[in-house]
Amino acid sequence: MNALSLKKGASRKSAYDLKNPLDDRQETHTLAILVDNESGVLARVIGLFSGRGYNIDSLTVAETDHSGHRSRITVVTTGTPAVIEQIKAQLGRMVPVHDVHDLTVEGASVERELALVKVQGTGDKRVEALRISDVFRASVVDSTLESFVFQLTGAPEKIDAFIDLMRPLGLIDVARTGVAAISRGT
Repeated sequence: MNALSLKKGASRKSAYDLKNPLDDRQETHTLAILVDNESGVLARVIGLFSGRGYNIDSLTVAETDHSGHRSRITVVTTGTPAVIEQIKAQLGRMVPVHDVHDLTVEGASVERELALVKVQGTGDKRVEALRISDVFRASVVDSTLESFVFQLTGAPEKIDAFIDLMRPLGLIDVARTGVAAISRGT
């Protein structure tokens, strides 16, 4: 850079100093990872996330192919577009990983979660909890004179809304499975 191009008070800018505001936006992505069903694989996948400071919002794992000894790990994670791409690339290079699908960008998908919600209440609060559970199509899987345990399935947003409505009615405890997701269509 020559002296004529720098005016008094102007500073030098490097290409590394220029930030694209779109790169800083946080996105939530659902990743479906097909892996060998063997000991230590889940720990290695989770180690990739924790070792690099990536957050996991939801995690579900189950064997999906008994004869082929394969499991499916569904991870919901949040990060910038660059971080999401880095996660997918690093997962794809792992030896026990057979396939990585970003369901968020590959097209329409179905996401569901199961929750058990325990609510304590008597009188009007008890009646209101039952009314709300009916609206959300939650089923009562346990009942005592002082409490209910509701079972609810649906999108995570639906479960969040149900939990928010149960808080003032005597919410005691919540157990959630995490997101299970699959792409729609062929």
